[in-house]
Amino acid sequence: MTPAAAEFFDEGALVGVLTTQPLDRVLDYAAPEGGCWLGAFVEVPLGPRKVLGVIRGPGRGNYDRAKIRSVIRVLDLAPMTADMRDFLERAAAYTLTPMPAMLRLATRAPGLGDPPAMRKVYRLGHTVPDRMTAAREKVLAVLRDYGGLSFTLGELAEMAGVSTSVVKGLVKHGAVHEEDAVRDTPYPALDPDHGGKTLTEAQAQAAQALREGIRAGRYATTLLKGVTGSGKTEVYLEAVAETLRAGRQALVLLPEIALTEQFLTRIEARFGMKPAEWHSGVTMTERRRCWKMVGQGGCQVVVGARSALFLPYRDLGLIVVDEEHDTSYKQEDGVLYNARDMAVLRASLTGGQVVLASATPSLESWANAQSGKYARLDLADRFGAAVMPEMAAIDMRLEDLPGGKWVSPSLKRAVDARITRGEQALLFLNRRGYAPVTVCRACGHQIGCADCDASMVEHRFLKRLMCHQCGETRPMPTVCPNCEAEDRLAPVGPGVERLEEEARALWPEARIAVLSSDLFGSARALKEAIEGIASGEADIIIGTQLVAKGHNFPNLTLVGVIDADLGLKGSDLRAAERTFQLLRQVAGRAGRAEVPGEALLQTFQPDHPVIRAILGGDEEAFWAAEAAERQAAGVPPYGRMAGIILSAPEPQPVFDLGAEMARNDGPLRRIGAQVFGPAPAPIARIRGRHRVRLLVKADKGAPLQQALAQWIGQFTLQGDLRMAVDVDPQNFY
Repeated sequence: MTPAAAEFFDEGALVGVLTTQPLDRVLDYAAPEGGCWLGAFVEVPLGPRKVLGVIRGPGRGNYDRAKIRSVIRVLDLAPMTADMRDFLERAAAYTLTPMPAMLRLATRAPGLGDPPAMRKVYRLGHTVPDRMTAAREKVLAVLRDYGGLSFTLGELAEMAGVSTSVVKGLVKHGAVHEEDAVRDTPYPALDPDHGGKTLTEAQAQAAQALREGIRAGRYATTLLKGVTGSGKTEVYLEAVAETLRAGRQALVLLPEIALTEQFLTRIEARFGMKPAEWHSGVTMTERRRCWKMVGQGGCQVVVGARSALFLPYRDLGLIVVDEEHDTSYKQEDGVLYNARDMAVLRASLTGGQVVLASATPSLESWANAQSGKYARLDLADRFGAAVMPEMAAIDMRLEDLPGGKWVSPSLKRAVDARITRGEQALLFLNRRGYAPVTVCRACGHQIGCADCDASMVEHRFLKRLMCHQCGETRPMPTVCPNCEAEDRLAPVGPGVERLEEEARALWPEARIAVLSSDLFGSARALKEAIEGIASGEADIIIGTQLVAKGHNFPNLTLVGVIDADLGLKGSDLRAAERTFQLLRQVAGRAGRAEVPGEALLQTFQPDHPVIRAILGGDEEAFWAAEAAERQAAGVPPYGRMAGIILSAPEPQPVFDLGAEMARNDGPLRRIGAQVFGPAPAPIARIRGRHRVRLLVKADKGAPLQQALAQWIGQFTLQGDLRMAVDVDPQNFY
């Protein structure tokens, strides 16, 4: 799209429409009656169907004009802004994603082409009911108190403390008026001056720096690094407040849905009203409302998951990426993107600010702050009377622990002391289910998934085996599928369910709660469990990495890490970084109130550099050492990498294509890049598809995307062959 391109297209003019359909080009149509603007969302005919599209620019007109069909209609939606179009194009170029897939990502709300949805609302009528009751008076009092404002049926009944039938009875008498109203209404205004807290000196200085960045109205990224419990949230909420004062929109990204409810409560306390939500737990109706209001400017703040980046903001002035190091910000299927990196791109196009908040930043963000590309603000102390927990290792080589048990005597004594004092203890194990492997004691066979090269994990709570790659489940067998021996199958290794079993035997009187994502049927059930724990309804918490993500349990004073060595195994270049982040984060759950906390790490490798760095607390030394290793190896963030995963139902075509790609790597060699592979992926089969991986490594400044596009453009995928290109891969499975 050139700057000179037309912004408005008269009726009948040739327009290029990008549709959400998997096509390799923009399609030509005639502008509809009344014309259309550049960026307008439209409905167009495609074969016998009607599909969603957006006006991309003038049509090409390089074929018979008589065959051109007309745009059916322009949708009643705010047109896509220039910076949004630019963002989608740049994100597509960076991730090597077709533009229709990017447009699908940017229009993931139901019914965008539907006429405005209606709902019943209730306001004060003009008559008095024949018979007044206490319940009826409550309803009328609420309506009078709010000056005639309208409410939904549920809202009015809840505020009056009556049943909905009372309201409907008043409608029959004419005392309450029922009418239809548009459902997709603007969100209530947030007040930046409503409920600010008194900040510490360090918090106030950091908040002032962020406020000044907002006022400057220019793009910048700031790494807000603060120990767990230091009040990072209060600091960046001051940046949100300044964004509201400037009349711009703000987005806060969270890594976990379970954190949302707690965070929305904090937003409401700070600004007087709740913001918009955008994540998989939100109803379809609310998703449509959020999408439309963001585009129309009827929404000031969005709190959401990574896909909230692709909402159609009118004037995005601030993006906060909370727990910016979290791996869930990387989308691992469909469009492969990292929300942290895309947030920086999005803000750079809108002249907005980015705040990357974390107690344990990613090495990429740490390195960008070291080089001066990002600003850096540090909060070194916990808020109020809270202090960082004492950390120590339990050397498992010295513990007298029988086989099949996982809680050491030293850790048991520490938990005993906490329970006696009425405090909470957390036992952390980053393994879902009961046991990661089920083995036949007769023949040694490990029960694996039929469709994946992965062991089936026993989930005793569900009474089933589950594959954590594809989600396939099957009943627990009583006979070995290999040798048919009966009752010889044995669980090997611990999961949180097995740890719970052991804990109930060790502490039969204790109240024990298990926090693992697969044990809750809905996000709401998980939120309720977390709220119960925070209010003191459990003595011992057993959890996976879910508990490491920003939860605040005031009475939790001990964290026991069952297997601190777990993440140090394997060849992932980020293994040390992720272990360091996870264990520091989970240790930070302890002692967040007045009572000091303690974190104990059970390890067979107390002298491992990562364990020593965690215990020593010298985070800067750890990052510097990790950075030096990566720099010497020329890997991210000091080099570029891309992963190519080829898959098919049969292995031979995948290896043949991989070998052909490795032989014809001219475009990559021209930029000095290297190709490693093809080799079977670490998990060589998922969902019945055989997987082969190639890795591409290039220098930091190499034009990798352009070379990758030329390289993969040489090959045509035949039959069931599929190719996924992952620029900046986070996982190597």
